[in-house]
Amino acid sequence: MTEKRTLTPEEISKIVDGLNPIDWAQMELLAKMPPGKRIYPSLRASAMIRAGLRTAFKRKFPQLSLPEINMKIMDYLILMDKKHEHA
Repeated sequence: MTEKRTLTPEEISKIVDGLNPIDWAQMELLAKMPPGKRIYPSLRASAMIRAGLRTAFKRKFPQLSLPEINMKIMDYLILMDKKHEHA
């Protein structure tokens, strides 16, 4: 097992480089919410993204049915997860 050690400022900078800045107002709002409701903003954002993709895919593939469009959305989201190493 490796011993714990304090990180240098340079090591910390490398870790956080490129991360988005913290939205403190959003963090305070989330902290005030009950734990079970903290996921709601993420769920709403996810639904908005899927709705936007659905609209774009309906325009691009007007011949496809809604279930086929939904499968294209799933394929796209899986591809993006793999591309950005979320999975």
